[in-house]
Amino acid sequence: MEAMVEKLLNDFQRNFPLEPMPFEQIAQRLNTSSEQVLQTLKDLQKRGAVSRVGPVFQPNTVGASTLVAMSVAASQLDRVAAIINQFPQVNHNYEREHHYNLWFVVTAENVSALGTTLREIQLESGHRALSLPLVRNYHIDLGFHMNLDRQHDIAVVSDGCDEPEIHFEREMLLGDAEGLIEVIQAGLPLVARPYQAIANRLGYSEQAVIDKLRNMIDAGIIKRLGVVVRHHELGYHANAMVVWDVPGEQVDKLGHQLGQQDCVTLCYQRPRRLPDWPYNLFCMVHGRDRDDVLACIARMVDGLGLDVIPHTVLFSRKRFKQRGARYRGHLNG
Repeated sequence: MEAMVEKLLNDFQRNFPLEPMPFEQIAQRLNTSSEQVLQTLKDLQKRGAVSRVGPVFQPNTVGASTLVAMSVAASQLDRVAAIINQFPQVNHNYEREHHYNLWFVVTAENVSALGTTLREIQLESGHRALSLPLVRNYHIDLGFHMNLDRQHDIAVVSDGCDEPEIHFEREMLLGDAEGLIEVIQAGLPLVARPYQAIANRLGYSEQAVIDKLRNMIDAGIIKRLGVVVRHHELGYHANAMVVWDVPGEQVDKLGHQLGQQDCVTLCYQRPRRLPDWPYNLFCMVHGRDRDDVLACIARMVDGLGLDVIPHTVLFSRKRFKQRGARYRGHLNG
């Protein structure tokens, strides 16, 4: 049973079957039944190990988003985090070890709506929000290779560089997929024919749903479709955001180099906010424990010759909120 779960988590975080009965195909590959696959996914979701089975969208294609930092007194942190969590546009909210100790992600339908939400958050929390929107991504996928006997674990990521020539195609596809995005952003229904269930809600045919999903994947709107795991519940108990102050002409080269490291799950460029925030290159490092993360960072610094690049390590402390981003239907929660 454990071997089946491990293979399910490893093999289907991406390239999820786009056919009428996807769980049947998965079951055939795992030498089990579709009922067992569905029940396993439901059990993993119930215990928090799996967030959802569904799409991971390319940032800033189906809406607008930004990473936000706040500096909050320790005695006020839980209260302020609770206020921020009430906003459905907030999907991740973490305490980190730094003067800027509260970090959260805000998504919205467009840049205007994002700005409105940020103003409301500042007003209700009574704290200034330092907005750090994505400039360029080098690796954004957050897929994890799971070895459940915990002998060896490698975070698997794919190159996240955007292709400007497909922007027009994306706009055309997005205009035709508003309802579908709203339905699938929280995940596919865990039923034998998930695409038919979605089609029934939207008044489409099953094949139309499959075709639209395939088109969005081909256009890069959906970076991957599959099982989205929650790293902490599956044994990655430590993570740190490492931020670097990199000369502008070196950002792309270093971004690609960092993104190729086994323990780096995300790597992206964000703007400096001088004089408060001098860092412009971010990467996320996950590990089994704190020492594991620090060892990875040390290997990167030594192996890539980064000892002359100023950097800061912000370990996560408390997770206040974590769920998939919602780009559509915020007013309905």
